[in-house]
Amino acid sequence: MKILITGGTGSFGTKMIEKMIDSDEVDVIRVFSRDEKKQHDMRVKFNSPKIEFFIGDIRDKESVSRGIEGMDTIFHAAALKQVPTGEFFPEEMIKTNINGASNLISAVRLNGNIKKVILLSTDKAVFPINTMGLSKAVAEKLFQAAAKTSKETIFNVVRYGNVMASRGSVIPLFAQKIISDSVLPITDPDMTRFLLSLDDAIDLVLYAIKNGKQGDTFVRKAPSVTVATLAEAMGMVFNKKIKTEIIGPRAGEKKHETLLTSAELSRAEEQEHYFRVLPETENLAYDKFYSQGVQYVPQSDFTSESTKILNTDETIVLLKTLDFIKELENTRI
Repeated sequence: MKILITGGTGSFGTKMIEKMIDSDEVDVIRVFSRDEKKQHDMRVKFNSPKIEFFIGDIRDKESVSRGIEGMDTIFHAAALKQVPTGEFFPEEMIKTNINGASNLISAVRLNGNIKKVILLSTDKAVFPINTMGLSKAVAEKLFQAAAKTSKETIFNVVRYGNVMASRGSVIPLFAQKIISDSVLPITDPDMTRFLLSLDDAIDLVLYAIKNGKQGDTFVRKAPSVTVATLAEAMGMVFNKKIKTEIIGPRAGEKKHETLLTSAELSRAEEQEHYFRVLPETENLAYDKFYSQGVQYVPQSDFTSESTKILNTDETIVLLKTLDFIKELENTRI
């Protein structure tokens, strides 16, 4: 495989390279991003002839077209992801998350050699109430529409909840506050969030590479945790008594997140660790949308409130699997 990772200097790209760099199936991994400093750091860290670096911007169609030349598999991870940022600068999220996805699809259509493109999406794209979720929802629709007309390239979506300890997530924030004996800002003690390790997110994408058919969306099953339980568990991990302050939800935040709607579940194949959601239609079947409609059996959405909610002990076990937590614990010894 010759793999391109857009936004490849982020948490996902770094972990994917670690996972695939020694695979005999992988010939090249090309990192596409606009941050030359992060690319340089990654070049030094891995020092591998398998890795190529391409300075480019997903917002620039020409840049994207050049970046995908010679590749056959694309992981589309480039995105603006921080929810509050999107509420202040929605036009920037549109340029990256929506226009960027459109640029990639256009470039792939003209290329002809790309076998598979996988969009990394988020639970916030389901029933979205913030700009980040709305922009990722549109990106999903762009990929699903591309799948209906593409003959050479398979377009898939993978969707998952919060990746633990990823950049901008709450776990590093809580850890920093706990270590410095600062007050933990709690939005809502009963707020729930899906928890997923970065390894599980990588495995979901690799599963989609091997098993994805045209238009499929893959969703990783995941437990969730309340904010109050997460805070308590992190205090116990660091053996510190925590102090909390309830600040209320931030702009664009839901109390609970949704990974799958009732309608999606009705056309999903359930597997041990994943749901495979089949496309609504495999082609431009206008009748199903305009005349016939689509019949399905109503059922409950798959939400962070309806999935298994971890208790404190279970959360501690999950936290202690994180490299981020292990490194902090070792530093404090």
